[in-house]
Amino acid sequence: MPFKDVFLPLVGQPRGPALAAIEKCVAVAADLGARITALALEEDAFVRPKVMLPDESGTAEANGSLGTGDMQHLLNAFTTASSHTGIRAQSRSAKVPADQIASILAEHARFSDLTLLPVKSHDSRTEHVIETLLFESGRPLLLCPEHYVDALRPEFENVMIAWDHSARAARAVGDALPILQAAASVRVVTVADDKSDAIVQSGAALVDHLREHGVYASFETASGGGSSTGKVLGSWADSHAIDAIVMGAYHHSRLNEIVWGGVTKTVIGQPPCWVMISH
Repeated sequence: MPFKDVFLPLVGQPRGPALAAIEKCVAVAADLGARITALALEEDAFVRPKVMLPDESGTAEANGSLGTGDMQHLLNAFTTASSHTGIRAQSRSAKVPADQIASILAEHARFSDLTLLPVKSHDSRTEHVIETLLFESGRPLLLCPEHYVDALRPEFENVMIAWDHSARAARAVGDALPILQAAASVRVVTVADDKSDAIVQSGAALVDHLREHGVYASFETASGGGSSTGKVLGSWADSHAIDAIVMGAYHHSRLNEIVWGGVTKTVIGQPPCWVMISH
């Protein structure tokens, strides 16, 4: 089933990488042939009035201390990118309490096939939004790393499936079928120091299943070598020019990942490329 309706949350400050990520996300939606809906949210916080001298007002606006216009800048970037691609697009905006932003985004994401999300590196607010979308939207996410945005391509020719034999990974593969079917190369990769018969059989079974959907994938293992699985996946993707990773989220309990770290926390903290992730 192709992606026909995608969702793009717009939150945060309109820095250069954030604006470039919006442009890349719109380009991906256009390449998928989908309609894109953007929702820009801004914190609705009470600001105590400040007494200012007449000659201070202009300086305050120049320095951006009034904090206005961020949402509109994000919307303008979305509108410009949409007009350049000719994609069917619509946008909405609202001011809401800060503690409701993530849940409101998740509620809107339920009515889309896929959520495209620009990601700031090691940003606690972004990670909270990602986790809320994963657990409350019921839809897959496509993460766009702002720190790599200049190198990202909107076409996913080389795709890697991070296969750990879990139900969540299987769910991610099913969600990603439209992307996998359009890719030129699909590699199923399991991080394991011991290439056991069970691991090989599981990988071969997935390759066989994908073939029934017109996806001709290969299977291989990557050695951990003492590094975390998340770092191994990132290094493997970088060395093999992978455009996008498909993976399941939170194979271990969410609490264990938060306390001890884990693959999901590593990847969403700093995605090595486009990452399609499902729970």
